[in-house]
Amino acid sequence: MVTWLCGGWTGLVFVFLYAPIVLLLIYSFNASDMGFLWEGFSMKWYGELWRNTQLIDSLKNSIIVATATTALSVPLGTTGAWLLHRYRFPVRGFLRTLIYVPVVIPEVIMGVSLLILFSVAAGPLNQWLAHFSEMEFGLGYATIVIAHTTFCFPFVLAAVEARLAGIDPHLEEAAMDLGAPPLQAFWRVIVPYLLPAIISGGLMAFMLSVDEVIVTFFVTGPESQTLPIKVYGMAKKGLDPSLNAISAVFVLATVVFVVLAERTRKLNR
Repeated sequence: MVTWLCGGWTGLVFVFLYAPIVLLLIYSFNASDMGFLWEGFSMKWYGELWRNTQLIDSLKNSIIVATATTALSVPLGTTGAWLLHRYRFPVRGFLRTLIYVPVVIPEVIMGVSLLILFSVAAGPLNQWLAHFSEMEFGLGYATIVIAHTTFCFPFVLAAVEARLAGIDPHLEEAAMDLGAPPLQAFWRVIVPYLLPAIISGGLMAFMLSVDEVIVTFFVTGPESQTLPIKVYGMAKKGLDPSLNAISAVFVLATVVFVVLAERTRKLNR
């Protein structure tokens, strides 16, 4: 009896989670302009996506931000995991806790705190930049990348740390016994061993950056709106069938990235 109850409850939870996604995928092929009245199968909304310059521009912004975030998160997470694994120092546990704080705190708090930080730092930084150029620091690509990197690189660090837990400690020693300095031993021996975890963490960081809404909402500028922010703004104005199509594309991309990350992670075993 308990097994049936647990199984039924689990089934209800899965229905609650995935029924809206299935419905969204179905209605992305709806021919109706209303978005919620089924009038037949059609692919026209997918064609409309390529003619919607605002969505395409915001998609480009998302790819730029996610690529820059991944490029920063991978070396930060990999180096941080190796240092925490390789060296023992008094505040090691406290430092690890601080690294994972951005992952567990509410996104609204993180977004507000980063907005305050950027607002306070803008004045002195712009005064310093004025001595060298006419550039000004403000909300835009830089602030979004910094914010995304803050909560993305801990995922890379966690993936690499899991891989390091099973590393043979004699690998680095053997490389140095053969004449390799510590940096070369790390690059030639340790990094290839960690590569599956690095790729898995990088894919996770890229997808987290592309999907992020709340933190991005606080630190974005008018010229750097990402696709989730644009979709959110369009959804507030009313139901648009194009949103079903772009959301379906997002779902498909997310599934692909999750499968790739999971298959890469399995190489760690």
